Amino acid sequence: MPAVLPPALAPLLDTLRCPVCGAGLRPVQGALRCPTDHTFNIARQGYVSLLTGTRALSGDDTAMVQARTRFLATGTYAPVSRVLTHLAAEAVPTHGTVLDAGCGTGYYLAGVLDRLPTARGLGLDASVRALRSAVRSHERAAAASWDVFRPFPLADQAVDVVLNVFAPRNPPEFHRVLRGSGRLIVVRPTQQHLAELRAHVPGMVTIDPDKERRLRRALGPFFEAAGTRHLEYTAELTRQEAVDLVGMTPSARHLGQEDLACRGALPDRITVSVLATSYRPRGAPTRTGSETRAIRRGRR
Repeated sequence: MPAVLPPALAPLLDTLRCPVCGAGLRPVQGALRCPTDHTFNIARQGYVSLLTGTRALSGDDTAMVQARTRFLATGTYAPVSRVLTHLAAEAVPTHGTVLDAGCGTGYYLAGVLDRLPTARGLGLDASVRALRSAVRSHERAAAASWDVFRPFPLADQAVDVVLNVFAPRNPPEFHRVLRGSGRLIVVRPTQQHLAELRAHVPGMVTIDPDKERRLRRALGPFFEAAGTRHLEYTAELTRQEAVDLVGMTPSARHLGQEDLACRGALPDRITVSVLATSYRPRGAPTRTGSETRAIRRGRR
C-alpha cells in the first residue's frame, strides 16, 4: 500500500464520499476512511478500491485492456479525442473537475487534462486492470473502482464536466454530481461505425438502430442538448490493429483472440463514425423521500 496519498487524488478528497454511508473521506495509512470507519484501500498502483466489500463487476479483462492500450496508441481514435476535448474545454472553468464515467485506460481523460492545464480528473471504472493504466495516463488523473450503474461515491454538484465515451450511462447520477453550469459530454457510435469490421466478423456486437431514441428518452428528464458534432472518417489498419480493435470491444467477451487470429481476411480500412453531444443539466428532478433513501443506501 502507498504510504502517502497519491498526488492526483489529494485535490479530489473534497469531492469523494463514502459509498456506504455518504460521509466524507479522509486519508489514513494506505487507505481512505470515513468518520464511521468504513475503510477503502488505495492499491499500490494508486487507484482507490471503493468497491471493496461489494460484489464488483469484473469489467475489461487483461487481454481487452492490452488490446485497447495497443490500439489507442496508434492514434486512430485521436480525432475522437480532439472533438471530446474541444467540447470539454468549452465547459471547464479554471481549476475545474472532470469526471470520466467508465474511463477504461484513461485515454480520453488524459486528452482533456492535456488541454486544461489546471483541471483535475477522476476516472471511475469497474475494471481494476484498466484502472492500473488510468492512474498512469496523466499526472492529474486519479481513479477509483466503481460500478457506474450504482449511485456515485461523489458529493452533489462536485464536478464541472462528466465524460461518457463508449461507456454505460447513469443519467440521474450524472445530473446529481454535475454543477448547474456543468456539461455532460456523451460520445457514442453511429450505424456506420466500424461497419467494415462487423461485415467481416459476424460475432461482433451490433449497434441498436433505436439507440438515439433510447438515449434521448433516458437523458431527457435530466439534460438538454447544447450541441452535437458528427465526426466521420476512414482509417487504415494493419491486421493486428484490426484484431486489437475487435479485442477491446464488448465483442471480445465472446470472440477470443485465437478466434480472430484464425479468421480469414480482415478489412484494412475502417469507418470511424461517432456523435459527440454536450448536454446542459435541467433543473433538479423532484425525488420522493423513499427514492432519496434508496439512493443513499446504494439501491437503484
